[in-house]
Amino acid sequence: MTGDPRMSVRVLVVDDQALFREALRTLLDAQDGIRVVGEAADGAEALQRAAELTPDVVLMDLHMPVLDGVSAIRRLQVEQPAVRAIALTTFDDDADVFAALRAGALGYLLKDVSSGRLVDAVVAAACGGSVLAPSVAARVVARVAALPATAPRPQPLVDPLSERELEVLRLLARGLSNREIAGELFLAAGTVKNHVTNVLVKLGVRDRTQAALRARELDLLGP
Repeated sequence: MTGDPRMSVRVLVVDDQALFREALRTLLDAQDGIRVVGEAADGAEALQRAAELTPDVVLMDLHMPVLDGVSAIRRLQVEQPAVRAIALTTFDDDADVFAALRAGALGYLLKDVSSGRLVDAVVAAACGGSVLAPSVAARVVARVAALPATAPRPQPLVDPLSERELEVLRLLARGLSNREIAGELFLAAGTVKNHVTNVLVKLGVRDRTQAALRARELDLLGP
């Protein structure tokens, strides 16, 4: 994709509930430049449809018949590594969360997510960004923080974060989207986007999840 990702994001919706697939299609097709190009009712059908349709983003339920979502995401990463997968599920237990992320999911959202946050997640994933539900983001960071130290403490940043960038980082680590961070800090969305970009560059990471983990390593998130 080139230019504004909203101008060309192609989405495949995978869920074993037809009514939920229809609701997602209605929501996403109403967004400028986001188009649902297909649906699938299980993981096996998802792989077949992804091969036929070459979507940018796959919204993947996890608990489905024939082939579960985690297995489908894992195979999708091998067969079509350019396709970005977001787990969209009712369940947020640790087993599901970490299995999906290890399989290659770029995001993990719960089905009670707001429509605005879901749209933001699709656009972010199309650009290679990672988006996690706030409860999931907190647990990912907490699990890493609980791991025993096996390496020397990381060196301080060459270019330290500003106070505003630290505020943005801490909200980002809680799983907030750019839109939600803008609301919390009373900033324009474009300003937040610039701060997030600066944070990623200064931390030397590629996405929001890595930023949260790196911030925890550097003890930048506070208590």
